[in-house]
Amino acid sequence: MKFIAFFWLCVLTSVSTIAQDPKNETKIDELAGIDSLLNKVLKDQHAAGFAVAIVKGSNIIYSKGFGYRDIANKKLVTPNTLFAIGSSTKAFTASLLGLLEKEGKLKLDDKATSHLPSLRFYNDDMNNQITIRDLMAHRTGLTRYDYSWLLFNTANRDSIIARVKYMTPNAPVRQKWFYNNFMFLAQGMIVEKISGKTWEQNIKEKFFDPLGMTRSNTDINIFQNDSDAALPYVTIQDSVIKKIDYYNINGMGPAGSINSSVNDMANWLKVWISGGYYQKKEILPNSYIGEAASSQMVMAGGLPGQHSDVYMSNYGLGWMLSSYRGHYQVEHGGNINGFTASVAFYPTDQLGIVVLANQNGSEVPSIVRNAIADRMFKLKAIDWNGEAKIRAKKVSINAKQEAKNKKTELILNTNPSHALKSYVGSFENPAYGLIKITEEKNALYAVAGDNKLQLKHMHYDVFEPHDVDKMGNVDTTSSKMLFNFSSNNEGKISGLSVQLDADREPVMFSFKKELKKLSMNELENLAGDYTLGALVVKVTIKGNTLYVFVPGQPEYETKHVDTDTFELINLKGYSVKFEAVPNGKATSMLFIQPNGTFKALRKN
Repeated sequence: MKFIAFFWLCVLTSVSTIAQDPKNETKIDELAGIDSLLNKVLKDQHAAGFAVAIVKGSNIIYSKGFGYRDIANKKLVTPNTLFAIGSSTKAFTASLLGLLEKEGKLKLDDKATSHLPSLRFYNDDMNNQITIRDLMAHRTGLTRYDYSWLLFNTANRDSIIARVKYMTPNAPVRQKWFYNNFMFLAQGMIVEKISGKTWEQNIKEKFFDPLGMTRSNTDINIFQNDSDAALPYVTIQDSVIKKIDYYNINGMGPAGSINSSVNDMANWLKVWISGGYYQKKEILPNSYIGEAASSQMVMAGGLPGQHSDVYMSNYGLGWMLSSYRGHYQVEHGGNINGFTASVAFYPTDQLGIVVLANQNGSEVPSIVRNAIADRMFKLKAIDWNGEAKIRAKKVSINAKQEAKNKKTELILNTNPSHALKSYVGSFENPAYGLIKITEEKNALYAVAGDNKLQLKHMHYDVFEPHDVDKMGNVDTTSSKMLFNFSSNNEGKISGLSVQLDADREPVMFSFKKELKKLSMNELENLAGDYTLGALVVKVTIKGNTLYVFVPGQPEYETKHVDTDTFELINLKGYSVKFEAVPNGKATSMLFIQPNGTFKALRKN
């Protein structure tokens, strides 16, 4: 399914592997024979292609492309090929805040909501405690909630950030590390509010332009139309490389919408290696570099595992920190549909490595990064590629076993409790969005954001979703994201639960009654003067909205919530209900409020 493509999947079929740009062949002794190794990684990991660049000090000592950016047309990857870098974007976004702090426009320990009033958390305790630094270090207590933006994406950032107040925390502030993309959206919006420019403009002006990152962009349309852009691929059935659609992450851009090449990203790494400079010009304050690359939160225990010299798992500001075989590693990966990235630097070694791949949930970037680091540090080589092959085989075996178990768990010979048309309607959850269920040719479909899914009946009121592409083709891949409908006491379908986040209970979407949009003529039949005791209440129309004015009080904007009922937007618990005459003027209006219901008659 395209909307879960950012997760780890299995590995794919091999393609002809060719290293490009022989003019970039390096004479660094530590890298002798590296091309052969990287070609082997490409083949063994069944990847479409990838590119790599190595920075030593202020110089790019190696940059090369491997495999294909477009398999069907045999177009090769080059060091200038564009890839989506996903969450490797986060270090850029956090750095904009570092610049604002230098300019005296904020402090990282300021309360986040004071700089972004539209950001509201689940309770006042969170609103009052959470700082900008907490957003940057993933220590708000909120887990991912990724399907909220993956399934229900929109270009409207205000709409996305408004969902945060409905997200329940899994831990108190600063107690546990939980990765959350919404917190980087919030940072980007803080930048926009303070600077008066979009996050995209800031990224270009503060980083792309001064670093000569002329190939880089934040726009999916520019990316797709570039003459040297990689296509996104996923691996299915262990070894089959399949092209998938690009994902437009525009609404959540500050969390991961940068598209770049390894040559451009090498210039970004030079800034971090040098302590904030590029060609002797300061790009970032040295003080911010130090904070961002220092531990701000413990991610996990980080105990040594299979390799005793690889340990520690901390988070800085937009960077992940660890000890790699005796060397301090600062790194951030990136995964977005069809692309995987790793951007890393080793400050005490003046070394930077960037690997960008057009394979979904790929191990290639980490394999290549580690293999290069081993050579540059003159360490005994570890077979990172071989270990990844073993893991992939285990994943494949487990997936097949799960599929077999799933068949045995099916309850056969059951039917939905209702006729299919009874499931049709809209279901909403404020932390996520709206799912619309439709019936087409005796089958149920779900539409969430830009995603269309066919719902295949499993048993009782449980259905399995299958992605439908733009051509109408249905993906038969099995899904764990089951849709389970529920009924109310009247026997009508009233809810839909979906297992969206693995670390949380299924998400409940409540049935939302479809409201017929009132025509201007129908609104005009409600407008007018109504008498309530000695008061004359005025109901007016502005645009397509009704307003209620009670003498001595502010004018109240209303929201249509039922056939003849309107809520007062700024007064919780208050609404008005009109007693309408078909095709005629409403005769009266009921004021429904916590202390009772009061009737106002139309004034003749």
